[in-house]
Formats: sequence, C-alpha cells, structure tokens
Amino acid sequence: MNNAEIIRSMVDRLPRGYIFTYSDILYDVNKMESVVKTLNRLVYSGKIQKISKGRFYKPQRSIFGELKPEINEIVKDLLKNGSNVIGYITGYTIFNELGLTDQVSSTIQISRNEIRQSFQRDIYAISFVKQNNVITRDKIPLLQILDSIRYIKKIPATTIQNSCSRFIKIISDFPSDRIVTMMKLSRKYPPSTRALLGAIIDESPCKIDTNSLLKTLNPITTYKIPEAVNTLKFSNKWNIT
Repeated sequence: MNNAEIIRSMVDRLPRGYIFTYSDILYDVNKMESVVKTLNRLVYSGKIQKISKGRFYKPQRSIFGELKPEINEIVKDLLKNGSNVIGYITGYTIFNELGLTDQVSSTIQISRNEIRQSFQRDIYAISFVKQNNVITRDKIPLLQILDSIRYIKKIPATTIQNSCSRFIKIISDFPSDRIVTMMKLSRKYPPSTRALLGAIIDESPCKIDTNSLLKTLNPITTYKIPEAVNTLKFSNKWNIT
C-alpha cells in the first residue's frame, strides 16, 4: 500500500466519535506531509470532520443526522496531561447531568487549578473556572456538586427552590465519608457555598455533624439566596436569607 492507503486504513480502524490528531496517524516521522495531505482530503470528502486545528473525528450518523462527539471527547486534551488529571467538566453540562436543569448549552466550562483564556472549538465556547482544591479523579464528582451549589443562581430553566430539593436528594444518596470529604473540600469555596452546603446536609436524612463547617463562617455574615429558605428549614442556622 502507498502512504495514503496506509493512512486511510488507520483512520478506518478508529472508532466513530473518537477525536484524533496527526500523532495518532503518524506511523513514520518522515511521513508528516503525507498525513496532513491525506487527512485534509478526507475532510474535503466528508469522511472525517475537523473540530479544531489538527483535531479530527469520524462522524457518527443517525436518523436525525450527524452526531457530534461526546463532550468529554471534545475537551479531553484539556482535562488530562498524559495520565495526570488536570481538569474536569463543570457548569452547564453538569447542571444537566445532575438533573438540575433540562437545558443543554453550547458552552463547555472546565475547572482547573491553572486556567487559560476562553476560546471557541467548533460550535462550542470553551471557558475556564479556577479550582483551588487539588484535582483527583475520585474528588471530581464532589467538586462538580460544590461548583453547582456555588453557582446555584446561574442554573437555567429552574428555580433555586427546585435546585435545593435536588441537591438534598443527591447528597442523601452519598455515604457519610463522602459527605465529610465534601465538607472539607468546601473550605476552599466562598462562604456562601459552605453555608448553603451545610443547610442542605442538615436538611438531608444523613446524620452528619456540620458544626465544623459552621465554625468556618463569620457568625454575623448573612447570605442572600432567594427561595432557599422555602426548602431549607435550617437556613437561619446558616444565616441564609
């Protein structure tokens, strides 16, 4: 087979929806020019799609038309550095996954210790928020919940009251040790997040002592979270108004 045939064969073996780069296809360091030309021809023919500079995928097709790759696949290069986790998806995508809203957004928010400027990738606006905790794989689900509590006022197509009820349900399903870990992680979040988390935990059937979390808050500071008081019986304890 010639170079173009080898490259097309390698592309054929890749799963649909998998985002690949030149390095995934570069079988010989001296064949980069052939790889670039062949992939550009495949884009032109419609066999593969280009999602950003040097990043491609074989589209999946359904009765509803062409499907984009999954969100995690689209930003996987922003979430890991080799085998090291450096970020995780948060914001609108997680609001939807947690059942806080039915709305789907074309904005992908990523939380990392070191952030970068926002940019566009295909139809998606990629933005970043800073995470002050060390990011590890096992902490990510807890950090995603804490992020969502922090930005409860920005959850679209719902109410704060409904969101509080949903958070209570989510946390009620967690084992006690995970809730304790979440309280520890919340110490690097704003006081309003810690207050709301504490009120949610107190409202849940979990028998967790939240006094250690309460002691991290200024007793004379109040937190204005409209509607939360309608769901959280212990809002006064946490100075939520």
